[in-house]
Amino acid sequence: MKPILLLRAAFLLGLLAASPAAFAAGGPAIAGIPLEFFIFALTLLGVALLHNSTLQVALTGLATVTLYKLIFTGFKHGIGLIGLGLHFQHEWVTLANLLCLLMGFALLARHFEKSHVPVVLPKYLPDDWKGGFVLLVMVFVISAFLDNIAAALIGGAMAHQLFKGKVHLGFIAAIVAASNAGGSGSVVGDTTTTMMWIDGISPADVIHAYTAAVVALAFCGYFAAKQQHAYSPIIKNSNAHTKIDWARVGIVCLILVLAMGTNIVVNMKFADISDRFPFIGVAVWVAILISAGVRRHDWELMPETFKGSIFLLSLVTIASMMPVEALPPASWVSALGLGFVSAVFDNIPLTALAIRQGGFDWGVLAYCVGFGGSMLWFGSSAGVALSNMFPEAKSAGQWLRKGWHVTAAYIIGFAVMMALVGWHPHPPHKAVANEAPVATATH
Repeated sequence: MKPILLLRAAFLLGLLAASPAAFAAGGPAIAGIPLEFFIFALTLLGVALLHNSTLQVALTGLATVTLYKLIFTGFKHGIGLIGLGLHFQHEWVTLANLLCLLMGFALLARHFEKSHVPVVLPKYLPDDWKGGFVLLVMVFVISAFLDNIAAALIGGAMAHQLFKGKVHLGFIAAIVAASNAGGSGSVVGDTTTTMMWIDGISPADVIHAYTAAVVALAFCGYFAAKQQHAYSPIIKNSNAHTKIDWARVGIVCLILVLAMGTNIVVNMKFADISDRFPFIGVAVWVAILISAGVRRHDWELMPETFKGSIFLLSLVTIASMMPVEALPPASWVSALGLGFVSAVFDNIPLTALAIRQGGFDWGVLAYCVGFGGSMLWFGSSAGVALSNMFPEAKSAGQWLRKGWHVTAAYIIGFAVMMALVGWHPHPPHKAVANEAPVATATH
């Protein structure tokens, strides 16, 4: 069934199931759950099932939710077109920052790849199973300062070279897990944590995700490395004549330093206007323009990157329209559950919902939605990207069977974090999280 037909069916089903009393009380609802959550869930289901039409599904879902709220419920800041305009007035800075970062980090990742650092790194690996384990550690570290998609692709390219194309599916799953684990405690390492950072959550409130991520990496990395060594031992090339392009490394550092520095300065000196202009995103592009004469940027990446960014922004926008006051209170149980949900649905909109709701321990949430998406190949963008390099990974059953250690690692890492760090929820960092919903439009 085409994605637009799926969403239309959900929309009509919800209208038929809702009672007149539900319309008067705050819009249509099914079993007490606002209808927009069902439309959102069906959109995510369409994304999970229709991998070749994800952008169309996301845009259709966004149009459906927007039309629904225009007709029935209104928006948090008003009803009708005025309410829609006020909604985007409050959200445009977050969306603009995210768009600039997604586009800019794509160029950053390409510069790191072309710096030849990923080619030089393998010559320092051990020759036995520990070589595969160290490779996963490298992916983890790279993902802490690069986008996790780029880290997964770099790890996949190194594995393809080191194992002569014979990469065990369990090791492929571990590469995805390592990239997601490495990004979980860094606000520049994963789109989910970057969203938290953009929204005003301190990097210090996320970093303890590494308590669980390191444990999870050690567990699944050990078993995956053993699997890979038994399947195809490491075969290294010396790469003695390969030289690192330090100019490209400098561009990577400039972009990251300017982004991080701008965020620190804005939050320390100009916190009262931080939600009025996309300072972080602009800083990234200032760095890109400054460095344009040092090495050519791969501008040809931009069209495809823009499409992917619009897809993610569509899901984030839908999440911003959800009535989060109807969600269960934030708890360690709901955070753990979001990790399993992230294995099936894209973790970007789930994170957007959690940020809007507030009241989470952000480090715990970052680990759950980040590493949790590794449990299935389509649970994270890193998994989807790497499966294009290794098509045999596009089997949920084989991924679960041969990558069993990823699911076990998620649970073990979470348990260790709860035992050592515990659950320390933060109060909502923005007043909007506690605002009462606007009165429902009457028709």
